[in-house]
Amino acid sequence: MTLDLFADLPAVHSGPESLGPGAMLLRALAAPETVRLLCALESVTARAPFRCMTTPNGFRMSVAMTNCGSAGWVSGPHGYRYAHVDPDTGHAWPPMPRVYLDLAAAAAAAAGFGGFTPDACLINRYAPGTRLSLHQDKDERDFSAPIVSVSLGLPAVFLFGGATRRERPRRRKLPTGRCRNPFPRRRRTSRGRRSWISRTSMPTR
Repeated sequence: MTLDLFADLPAVHSGPESLGPGAMLLRALAAPETVRLLCALESVTARAPFRCMTTPNGFRMSVAMTNCGSAGWVSGPHGYRYAHVDPDTGHAWPPMPRVYLDLAAAAAAAAGFGGFTPDACLINRYAPGTRLSLHQDKDERDFSAPIVSVSLGLPAVFLFGGATRRERPRRRKLPTGRCRNPFPRRRRTSRGRRSWISRTSMPTR
């Protein structure tokens, strides 16, 4: 007998879903652009390959990462920060592909935040069994812009917590093509991602 480990999760609904004030899940918004998004990813990783960074305490992260845009998120002995130069290559991060810029703007606009132009894109690759623990995005200097997050590849479970770790996180199934928009007043809400299916291997964020 095979048991569904995720039977207790809320059912997957179609259409947008509010996750709370200033946060929205846009289902399948990115799905029509999947091929273009992945082709653009190949051009990014040709210049800035995926790598597993280390935390300030010296622990190796299980999630492989890279960046594109005018700045990239990095981690190491000097802490979490944004850098204009890839520390592994010594060169500027690759430009953000047009399909990424357009999708981010469309997702933000669909959630009520028009005129958004992203300047940095962190790309996470989740191998089967890896996860990203609950965290808050607070390394940016300007908290007035939204965060647009896209899930492609393997289905996963997205954890959406509260302003403190004492609040019980909500869990949502994320088939491919989903966009999430934590808006400015929800930027300090904790978020995470858990592996769901581990038979194939091309999830990216």
